[in-house]
Amino acid sequence: MKWEKDYTPVKIGMKLFVRAPFHKKDSGYRHEIIIEPQMSFGTAHHETTRLMLEMMGDMDFRDKHVLDMGCGTGVLAIYSNKLGASNVIAIDNDEWAYNNTLHNIELNDLRHIFVIMGDSTSLTDESFDVVLANINRNILLDDISAYDKHLNAGGTALLSGFYEEDLEKICQAAGKAGWDLSEKKTLNNWVAARFTKE
Repeated sequence: MKWEKDYTPVKIGMKLFVRAPFHKKDSGYRHEIIIEPQMSFGTAHHETTRLMLEMMGDMDFRDKHVLDMGCGTGVLAIYSNKLGASNVIAIDNDEWAYNNTLHNIELNDLRHIFVIMGDSTSLTDESFDVVLANINRNILLDDISAYDKHLNAGGTALLSGFYEEDLEKICQAAGKAGWDLSEKKTLNNWVAARFTKE
């Protein structure tokens, strides 16, 4: 198929190789993720997903409890598990994304990832060391306070899905929650930002 020919693997330094099932393996990378390229967002080709994966590769996920909001294909949840997270909850309000995430978890033969079809209101008494949210500016602004209720003190929130001109508003909302901006990366006017909860 032509779309398969045009669909190339994604390489993040030498740390991560993201491929479809029809691509050849490449053992030269520390981690490999297999993503079935269906209709869900998160194949690692978009700037925001790439930025999130780059920043995640520099973080310590060992034994962490992780929340992936708006999980799409589940690529961020899967990577956090491969990086050592002990428990991951992935949430998306789209049924296609929910099913795609379940399928991709199976393709990668992983455990300890629990998938929920819902949104931030689906969380109850869970608490997390890391919150990942690659969604869009408006949802982030609406939901930062909800994420904060479930983020442990000293925890990390990694946010993307917005442009450079939106960063100030994101930082204002994060500041109200007691989060400090500790790192940001940009690519083609898209931003990923890492915040630490006081």
